[in-house]
Amino acid sequence: MEINNLIIGSENKLKDIYKDIDDKSYQFSEKVLNAFHKYNISESCFNSTTGYGYGDLGREKIECVFADIFDAEKALVRNQFISGSHALNVCFFALLRPNDLLLSISGTPYDTLHEVIGIKDNPSSLKSFGIKYDEIDLVNDDFDYEKIKEYLSVNKVKVIEIQRSKGYSIRKSISIDKIEKVVKLIKEIDKDIIVMVDNCYCEFVEEKTPTGVGVDIMVGSLIKNPGGFIAPNGAYIVGKENLINLCGERLTLPGEGVEVGPTLGINKSILQGIYLAPSVVASSLKTAILTSKVLEELGFDVEPKYNDNRVDIVQTIIFKDKLKLIKYVQGIQMGSAVDSNALPEPSDMPGYDDKIIMASGSFTQGSSIEISCDGPLRDPYVAYQQGSVTYEYGKLALKRAIEYLIK
Repeated sequence: MEINNLIIGSENKLKDIYKDIDDKSYQFSEKVLNAFHKYNISESCFNSTTGYGYGDLGREKIECVFADIFDAEKALVRNQFISGSHALNVCFFALLRPNDLLLSISGTPYDTLHEVIGIKDNPSSLKSFGIKYDEIDLVNDDFDYEKIKEYLSVNKVKVIEIQRSKGYSIRKSISIDKIEKVVKLIKEIDKDIIVMVDNCYCEFVEEKTPTGVGVDIMVGSLIKNPGGFIAPNGAYIVGKENLINLCGERLTLPGEGVEVGPTLGINKSILQGIYLAPSVVASSLKTAILTSKVLEELGFDVEPKYNDNRVDIVQTIIFKDKLKLIKYVQGIQMGSAVDSNALPEPSDMPGYDDKIIMASGSFTQGSSIEISCDGPLRDPYVAYQQGSVTYEYGKLALKRAIEYLIK
């Protein structure tokens, strides 16, 4: 089948789905614009601070904007966060103390958290500080409500962690409705449990936010959805004020907390990024849906299906073949803007047990809101594709990847 005709034919069947995405993008854009107006974002907010970062007006207003957009009391939005995993690490160490119990109710977390928690031995892990950990697996891509209820009735849990996106598993990502249901159950059993959500890849996809449905604290990366392709690094934590203050003191130091932290000229980029984010996420979703439709037409197993409800920007293609996984990822690199002449090869990466192949021909290193694709070299050989700054560039990358895969 000729690739252009396959793509055009698929697009013609997706018009109604695309229209729904555009409508949501408009609503999200209005929410962002209203937050900019509410906190009077002005050119003075772009000013830079150095050193201690005292009195950084732009930083303070950015954090107000993020809190407003994500329906939270307070936000911590900093370029001092190296990644989303770093922000999760800060959050864990801010909230947990020796002998506390951390419980994951979405199964085993993402690979980069294994040494943070102590699933994999590390002398700097939570486990090394006497913090206990347990996990409850999902059942049929939903929470195991009965097991959670039973577990909480006999164990005093300090923090419950939920990872919404699938990571390198082949489960479905977790919807807001499911989160709202499980939070209600948790709080009925013990209102003092802190419910924490890893929201990476999920911002501006569903109309509601986790912190808007009872989640206490939430974490995400600025080189994913909310950075809108513009923010060069950083992450955010939003939630209840007392918890954000603890995170601020863990990131900096007790007694100074959120009051310090130089922005070093990044304020404008963060504001531009969150301003563009609804549109960029919409382009990413359209690219993911087109990928799902076209790859399914070519006979591959995909998740989500093109017409499924989506909760994040991640599209998985299950190749069940190592060479096909490698070739598809290499094809995405060939269709990227930067380093298109580079040929990704599976290699060892910090925080992962398996070799990883990764296409990230991006303007910002590791930016997965730009078109990117990666996967571990393990059975069933799954590609995890995310992003695209525009739908047009996403479609071009998909076309190149398929051509390289089947030639």
